[in-house]
Amino acid sequence: MSTNANVEPFSVKDCALVTIATGKKAQNLKEMREHLLNIHLGSVYHHFWGGLLSPRFDEPEYKNDFAQWAHYALQDNILAERLSVIDPDPFVNLESLRQKLIELIEQRLDEVETVGWAKPDMQFHFLRSQMVVFDTHGKIEEPEELLEAVPKMSVGSIFYHFIDARRRSPEMLDDFRTWLRSFGDHDLCTQLAAVDPYFGPLVELRRQLTDLFAKYFFRGVTG
Repeated sequence: MSTNANVEPFSVKDCALVTIATGKKAQNLKEMREHLLNIHLGSVYHHFWGGLLSPRFDEPEYKNDFAQWAHYALQDNILAERLSVIDPDPFVNLESLRQKLIELIEQRLDEVETVGWAKPDMQFHFLRSQMVVFDTHGKIEEPEELLEAVPKMSVGSIFYHFIDARRRSPEMLDDFRTWLRSFGDHDLCTQLAAVDPYFGPLVELRRQLTDLFAKYFFRGVTG
């Protein structure tokens, strides 16, 4: 790994999500589709990614809120399975993710003869998130320091730098890759790009990143 004296240190941030009600709710698939056509894209983001920062005692059977609602409220396991396999990470933007949701719901509406209704207390409530960002005042000067710094990061820091950063970056890059590219190490960036952050808890993602950096730097790469 080469050094570059002109590169700014990596500034470690932390974050939390504040949930905001939109006032929109759905009791059946038709209402879900109608709201999805116009709902703020931040709501789509929240219902796919927001759960990663919510405290949980175990891993949910379905990763996104749409799939969970289809299973528990509508008791439509076919739709729940189709929605549950959506990986939001490869989508180029939230609009394309929204269109995928609408496509699957319209496909299901074409298949069923009657539309299932959720009980009034199991309606789908569309929510949004407001992200609050904190400066931890932690600084990483050299790439090799990631090996020690990442295991100590909070799950909020992992979420902010590895997941939310892709939404903020025109090139869909996490903050680690954006910073590491300044050092010219494309191999490490390629390995980071292959990490899918969606289908596991944040603590597992932190472990994956820690293992990746350990294997990379322990192999004696000098750039």
